[in-house]
Amino acid sequence: SGMSTGAAAGAGLVLLFLIGFFIAKKLKQRRAQMLKCKFFHQNRGQLLQQLVPQSAGIAERMIITLEELEKATHHFDKDLVVGGGGHGIVYKGILSNQHIVAVKKPKKVLKNEINEFINEVAILSQINHRNVVKLYGCCLETEVPMLVYEFISNGTLYEHLHVQGPKSLSWDDRLRIAIEAPKSLAYLHSAASTPIIHRDIKSANILLDDTLTAKVADFGASRYIPMDISGVTTRAQGTRGYWDPMNFYTGRITEKSDVYSFGVILVELLTREKPFSYLSSDEESLVSHFASLFEKGQLLHILDPQVMEEGGNEVEEVASIAVACVKLRREDRPTMRQVELTLEGTHTLPRQTSDNASPSTKVESNTKGSTRHYSMELEFRLSAEHPR
Repeated sequence: SGMSTGAAAGAGLVLLFLIGFFIAKKLKQRRAQMLKCKFFHQNRGQLLQQLVPQSAGIAERMIITLEELEKATHHFDKDLVVGGGGHGIVYKGILSNQHIVAVKKPKKVLKNEINEFINEVAILSQINHRNVVKLYGCCLETEVPMLVYEFISNGTLYEHLHVQGPKSLSWDDRLRIAIEAPKSLAYLHSAASTPIIHRDIKSANILLDDTLTAKVADFGASRYIPMDISGVTTRAQGTRGYWDPMNFYTGRITEKSDVYSFGVILVELLTREKPFSYLSSDEESLVSHFASLFEKGQLLHILDPQVMEEGGNEVEEVASIAVACVKLRREDRPTMRQVELTLEGTHTLPRQTSDNASPSTKVESNTKGSTRHYSMELEFRLSAEHPR
């Protein structure tokens, strides 16, 4: 009988262990559930405060559950990682409605990153433009919320320009991208109910889809522009090589800060040089070196050979727009709308590539006075086309 008591006790222990295991599992699930709820309320509370009262429905419409994202990314499978950096990891996934998405999962929690996240949701949820990355929604059930965007298949403009190898984007593609980006920025600056400054325009934030259509991304740093004052006093924001030196002098960021950064991208498109790592023999930055060569009519020394080969007389037009965008004084820079219209005007010019005038001589022949003349002509043309 001693045997049977031992067996019974053993069975009792196993049973106790199983019950304990079951309770622990339930508690763990419950704790996970409570955490989800806690994060959800915390994040949603912040999101709803930020979203304009009349569009509070946005927050509800855009909420995606953690469960849905786990399904979409096979529980965040590392084979589905398509990108990442200091901020976090990007996974490719498919939502239950068959949308192919990029899920941005931040690494760590910093108070200001939550604010940037909320800022991005608040801004992108109100924007629908073919040249701005579409935000499908966000997941608020994790400590650091996740953003879910349309998946853009073809990498960034930066990658396309700075790939190793002789052939980069064709001139036509470069010019078209150079028109599409300001289209969306002009829209953000003017058409949105409250104007929006992107504040971190760079070639790495311009994504390209499979037809090489430009999509402006990464609105974490953006700010609404208050209507009453023209500038916003704010901490330095943006990326070295692209950001407006006037931010530094004045502490104020305006729409013209985006114009400056876009001018840098135009220089990058024309030269295939990296703005933040370039120094000329006189220790000049890419932008100032480009501007001084432009003034002397010696762009030949810095243009990407492929651009000279394919661009004809459009190159000088685009170069003069770039130089106008990166003027030090903000009043001297055009608006994004003017940039967009002028670039579109460039695109319709007949190409001059007769045998006796090679594009390089065309660019060489630029004289000092032509920039001023050009910008007056531009102002005139714009005021005629768009009477205020």
